[in-house]
Amino acid sequence: MIRVARLRSALIVPAVLLATTAEAAAAPARTPSDSFVGELLAIVIPLVLIIAGLLFLLRLVRRRYGLSGTDAPLTVLQILPVGPRERVVLVKSRAGRVFAIGVGAQSVTFITDLDTEDLEAPASAASLATSHSLSNIDGDR
Repeated sequence: MIRVARLRSALIVPAVLLATTAEAAAAPARTPSDSFVGELLAIVIPLVLIIAGLLFLLRLVRRRYGLSGTDAPLTVLQILPVGPRERVVLVKSRAGRVFAIGVGAQSVTFITDLDTEDLEAPASAASLATSHSLSNIDGDR
């Protein structure tokens, strides 16, 4: 009886192995394009979710802490360092007014309200010479 049981187990194990290898051979093989698309989606979908989460977080931070944007009430036009920890800052309001503010290590001080003429770039020497010569020509006539 023990001999018959051993003989059966000896015959059954190879038959099971043959059946599993036959099933594996009969199963359709995965094409490289299927695995590439799957791997690409596995990479792209989490990446899109992470980027969307970061953009949402940036928007929340901007609203919470009032970081400057296109509709900010004040914008910094220029910063001029005048010392190791002191600066003169030109700030423009939404209404178009420009202020000069002194910023130090321990204080912020209003300096002056600037006019639009103060903010215009100075004319170059060539354009001044051209306008001067044109005025002379008109004056000669």
